[in-house]
Amino acid sequence: MRRKRIGYINDARHYYLFAFEPPMDLRDAWRPVDDVAGTNVDTLIYMVERGDGLFYPSKVGRRFGEDLQPFDMTAYYRAWHNMQSLIDRGLDPLTVLIERAHDKDMEFIASLRMTSYLGLDASLKVPDGRGLAHEEVRDHQFAVLRELACDYPTDGVELDFALASGGGPLPLRAEDVAEYTPVLTDWVRDISAMVRSRPGAGGTVGARIYPTEAINTRMGYDVRTWLDEGLVDYVVPMMYIYFNLDADMPIDWVVEAAHENDVSVYGMLQPYVKDEAVGSPERIYPTAAQMRAAAANLWDRGVDGLCTWFMRWPLGDTERAILSEIGDADALVEADKCYTLNERSKEAQELGYEFRLPLVIPQAEADRRYAIPFHIADDVDGAGERIGRIVLRLDVTNLLSADTLTVNLNGQSLASEPLLRGFEWHVAPYQGQSMEFLLTTVRPRKGANVLEIALEKRPPNMVGGITIHNVEIQIEYGAYPSRL
Repeated sequence: MRRKRIGYINDARHYYLFAFEPPMDLRDAWRPVDDVAGTNVDTLIYMVERGDGLFYPSKVGRRFGEDLQPFDMTAYYRAWHNMQSLIDRGLDPLTVLIERAHDKDMEFIASLRMTSYLGLDASLKVPDGRGLAHEEVRDHQFAVLRELACDYPTDGVELDFALASGGGPLPLRAEDVAEYTPVLTDWVRDISAMVRSRPGAGGTVGARIYPTEAINTRMGYDVRTWLDEGLVDYVVPMMYIYFNLDADMPIDWVVEAAHENDVSVYGMLQPYVKDEAVGSPERIYPTAAQMRAAAANLWDRGVDGLCTWFMRWPLGDTERAILSEIGDADALVEADKCYTLNERSKEAQELGYEFRLPLVIPQAEADRRYAIPFHIADDVDGAGERIGRIVLRLDVTNLLSADTLTVNLNGQSLASEPLLRGFEWHVAPYQGQSMEFLLTTVRPRKGANVLEIALEKRPPNMVGGITIHNVEIQIEYGAYPSRL
């Protein structure tokens, strides 16, 4: 049965077990829950392992840090001794979190990376790279999931299939995909039956998958069958190798397929707008307006809820306000937004994730236009004079003011719209320009839009092309009519 959830994901490491000094005080032990308590977050999704060990005293798998002693890294020392300090007091680190979540009226979902199995027993090492083709590996992960679903008071488990190749091994070799795709489906079928038939109330079964059907198929994941048979209660399309906020994630296929089978889809709000994977010298967090826009687009595409994680920590007023705003689709309708079309990382492109940016225009061609499609949730026409202003911003490398550049929105030229030029990047102001169009007569429409760009002519003695790295559509609302 479909249901709304607003989930926050904690990976047990960066902003938790790695961060606090042992022995662990209960206030620190409760931190993943208390960080988001009082916002619209109603579900804590807790990642219970890193691949080389589990972050609780498992009876079926290796505990994190067990094989790393003596420690040569403070984070690993803290993680082991934080867990141990609770265990020494008769407290199970995982149970402490689950009970705290329930005290705060939150669901607790334990998330397991399905392709990350280096923590299994040493006698079951599988060095040939065949991954989930090994029955021993599947049996080990099944045992961990059974422990999480049956031996702990979790509300369910999440099967995280979206890891590879962002820090974990591939699930299958390319030559094994055809043979083992049905095997993995049987495996998911068995896991689902186990979790739902556990003693007492049956548990929720979720899955993190890739955004496109093609990538899932390439990995050996028959997501359509999982949905058709109702093997999962929800899916979260995402990619580890692309941590940048994606307001145009191509998830229409899975929303349609899931809803046909009464399965929920939760949109993923990734934590950065730029990071090292797209050449940024630092990780840049989204503004509240950027998060609102991405959330609004996901709601508009029909998702049943949202998830996010890795926000700037410790979470402050801004972060907690965002977590409260994004959970109410109605409250986002006429809130200020900034739709950001980000560059896709090279790794994501290589995996088959289609990209619109960076858009490279290699040379001046008078009759060649390059299209950038995008989606917005705002009903600009319906809002009428409540719209304060709309600004289209382009960041363009290697652009000269003397270039003849044509920019069209939905087939209409922006040549008559006010244009402000600036430096693309303050650190290297010479490398390109920002172009900000104040859209007064040519405006985007709700739903699908197309931006077209042509480099028609360059000044004498200037060859080569330009690259569009960033596109933003800022929409601001006002209390009074903004036109005379």
